[in-house]
Amino acid sequence: MTTTRIPAVRADAMRAQPPAVHHPPLQIAPETFLIQQLHGEEMAPVSVNVNSLVIRGAEPVIVDTGTPNNREQWLADVFSIVEPADVRWVFLSHDDVDHYGNLEQVLDACPNAVFVTSFFIGERMGVLLDNPLPRSRWVNDGDVLDIGDRLLVAARPPVYDNPTTRGLFDASTGVYWASDAFATPVPTFVENVSDLDAGFWAEGFAQFQRMLSPWLSIVDSDRWYAQDLAKLVDDPDLRTIASAHSPPITGTKVGEALELMSRMPAMGPARLPEQADLDDMLAAMNAMVA
Repeated sequence: MTTTRIPAVRADAMRAQPPAVHHPPLQIAPETFLIQQLHGEEMAPVSVNVNSLVIRGAEPVIVDTGTPNNREQWLADVFSIVEPADVRWVFLSHDDVDHYGNLEQVLDACPNAVFVTSFFIGERMGVLLDNPLPRSRWVNDGDVLDIGDRLLVAARPPVYDNPTTRGLFDASTGVYWASDAFATPVPTFVENVSDLDAGFWAEGFAQFQRMLSPWLSIVDSDRWYAQDLAKLVDDPDLRTIASAHSPPITGTKVGEALELMSRMPAMGPARLPEQADLDDMLAAMNAMVA
């Protein structure tokens, strides 16, 4: 039997670290701010955005709650935009840790906020935190949330890896919060996908969508397009796609992103890293910390 020797990387090198660089909130539409975080910056050849959103309308909304390893800075960024007591809604797109990482802290800090969730999120998260049913509102795909000066539609994105996933569309600004969909790695921090090399974006986009949704390779592509993607393609109000894992997508790049997405079922499964890739990664990390 051949045994692979695993390099002895120090334990502290493997712990989740706060982001290496702070990128302040970015206004992407009137009263709409992207809370930016870049995972892997200065540590890897490519990085990935871990974003969330604040809508500062008549009844302010926090959309997803960031990661626990960036808690102090994330809370500071959010509450530099809106006072905790003014927050009326906390929308959780799905129950992955990079989206619920500061949920308890937000609900504690925002006593007037309603937790916008779903039955299934509550069931799945019941082992992690107390489910605040008295201050919850269950919203399913297609439901509308009235936040005083605008209506927000919970709209499931065309790709997802979590059964609870719902996006959020604000027709008043044309911003669609796509949760994990439309994701791409980046070689360095940029404020818009238009700043990326077109080939790099297309390749990274394809890899990310197919890793996120391996079921794409077995769907009926025409039916998937008609039921999941066409609602975005055909919406004349869509002007900005804000993804948790991409720089903002605006202008002509919105149409390009939708076109790229339409190709995904025909591309087949993504190649995933294997044990040899992990061995190489650990060896490189071991050399860095030696």
